[in-house]
Amino acid sequence: MSFERGQDPVESSGQALAAPQGTEPWHGDDDPRVTRHRAGPRATTLVVSMLVASVTAAVLLVMPTAYAIRTPGPTEDTLGTQEQGEGQSATEVPLIEIEGAETYAASGELRLTTVSVYGGPGGDVLFGDVLWGWSSQERSVQPVESIFPEAVTSQEQQELGQAQMLSSQESATVAALTELGYEVPTTMTVVEAAAGTGADGVVEPGDVIVSLDGEPLETYTELLTALDAVTPGADVVLGVERDGEPTDLTVTTGQGDGRALLGVLIDPRYDFPVDVTIQIEDIGGPSAGTMFALGIIDRLTPEDELAGAVVAGTGTMDVDGRVGAIGGIEQKMYGALRDGAQWFLAPEGNCGEVVGHEPDGLEVVKVATLAEARAAMEAIGAGTGEDLPRCG
Repeated sequence: MSFERGQDPVESSGQALAAPQGTEPWHGDDDPRVTRHRAGPRATTLVVSMLVASVTAAVLLVMPTAYAIRTPGPTEDTLGTQEQGEGQSATEVPLIEIEGAETYAASGELRLTTVSVYGGPGGDVLFGDVLWGWSSQERSVQPVESIFPEAVTSQEQQELGQAQMLSSQESATVAALTELGYEVPTTMTVVEAAAGTGADGVVEPGDVIVSLDGEPLETYTELLTALDAVTPGADVVLGVERDGEPTDLTVTTGQGDGRALLGVLIDPRYDFPVDVTIQIEDIGGPSAGTMFALGIIDRLTPEDELAGAVVAGTGTMDVDGRVGAIGGIEQKMYGALRDGAQWFLAPEGNCGEVVGHEPDGLEVVKVATLAEARAAMEAIGAGTGEDLPRCG
């Protein structure tokens, strides 16, 4: 029997319930047959302690904390469509559209994965939410500052995510077309030289890079490849056009990520031989680059690489095809499994977070380059994925 708040359970029907025959009726506290007992100090202390503990627990559950919670976010098939717009104006839009080259249908799926974050700029995570986050392997509780930069508003975070997404789409397009044998001519204009580097005071904003150590450079990928052959800290001769005049500059390189760096910020302008348009809403950040690049490759090749397989993955993508590590790898694996993926491509740089956290039913493959990711996609479609490299 259930009762509405404020009802007396004895009189919930509006009538008093009669005592069963053969039993004594209930008597109130004023009945002389009732023996009264006073609560002792220990009992009183116990009751008060329980009340204090209950009130404290209730207060703690609704107190804001300095934590954020990561959970598996939505996934999207880069070979498919996404509903965009609202209400009657909503339409299904292809995530990748290509003009200027023949394209081919695919029978499988290439799912980019995301993380949903609760807390951070503009939102609080309560202590009760933290307990909820700790209760499942799919979720991760992190200090806010480990996920969001300090003094960043929610609006600024969204704008940064969108800028990173657009940059990742451009880099993925360059890497995919280069992997397929296209050349992507690039105008490389210097925005600024980093303070304290060998380029500081030597390279000027507006310089257009055209050669390195006498070798002409037509693409951004060629520049990165040439720098890979340079020992960090060595001097190079950087050929630039300054105010329309060719100029040679001697620059002492620095080091970062194991490669020589020029110490300049470059604004590359690409002349794409194929028109690739990537359209996606409500997702930001750079981590979809690898799956976008694979989607472009799949669409531009006649082979049915996936042969019906559902492959998910993540990873940033450099223009020279390097796959970069990302955040939230555990949540992304669970999101992939939830949405039907049998395979997951993980950046080699995330292997430390992958080992021991792979969800049952999901095969996780490590990749370090776009060429490796492409080979993995083809092996999975061919039924030979069991031979692919794993983390650990």
